[in-house]
Amino acid sequence: MKKISIVIPVFNEADNLLLMYQKINGVFETLQEYTFEIIFINDGSRDRTQEKLEQLSRKYSEIKYLEFSRNFGHQPAVKAGMDFANGNAVISMDGDLQHPPELIPDLIRKWEEGFDVVLTNRFYPKEISYFKKRTSHLFYKFLSTISDVDLRKGGGSDFRLLDAAVVQEFRNFTEDDLFLRGLTSWIGYKQTTINFTAGERNAGESSYNLKKMMKFAFTGITAFSVKPLYFAVYLGFIFSAIAIFGYGIYVIHSFATNTEISGWASLIMTVVFFGGVQLIILGIIGIYLGKIFKQVKERPNYIIRSKNF
Repeated sequence: MKKISIVIPVFNEADNLLLMYQKINGVFETLQEYTFEIIFINDGSRDRTQEKLEQLSRKYSEIKYLEFSRNFGHQPAVKAGMDFANGNAVISMDGDLQHPPELIPDLIRKWEEGFDVVLTNRFYPKEISYFKKRTSHLFYKFLSTISDVDLRKGGGSDFRLLDAAVVQEFRNFTEDDLFLRGLTSWIGYKQTTINFTAGERNAGESSYNLKKMMKFAFTGITAFSVKPLYFAVYLGFIFSAIAIFGYGIYVIHSFATNTEISGWASLIMTVVFFGGVQLIILGIIGIYLGKIFKQVKERPNYIIRSKNF
């Protein structure tokens, strides 16, 4: 019998754990030719998540858990689950039930058809604001434009199935700032995408605030593209050319009309403007240097405090 590993990062999801197991178990009751394991990764929860995981793991043999020493983030948590999974295929999904377990048979079906990577393309329910839908779409469109991978199909969701061979490749990655959505598209293999509509959160509140979303966006952009650096160079050339050309015209006009070159206000504004451009360019360079600085220290993506493997 083939084994499917379900990897689920959780942060303050104590009230969702049992229901999550029950729904997944109900799905596999209809898939008699497969066995399964659920690997919950407790990413530094501050509620009763760890206590609940320990209780459930004693009651249900399919439940495994990894407890991080602190909050390391969603992407390292998914990576940790893949590092410890031993199934023929690995499915990653969120623990708030917005990724419907009922879609698991469809993922497995596509895998059995010969696809190594089965991505999901998320559609939002009607109650989600237009602003969130639009900004999510624009972000992945922008990221696909400035990088070498196409993230518009399946890029907006961590709900995916990976064959064991693909998971083994992920285990070899030693990147510090993980962006698994991009890596999944970059890694290749035979891929397909299926659509789903995100469900409603069963309990608790999302911890994915604006600050985390902005950090995630910068990680995605800088992890898969050096085009911002080229953009900074092009911007420098463009403004230098504009400055030389514009000032040349001004000098010629002054000689032709026999007038003085004056205007301290315009001079100050010019200095401030180009000072801002320089700070933007230095900031872009600094982000890349910071990533190099973090990478060369070779610190682990996560630290495990306890586990039941």
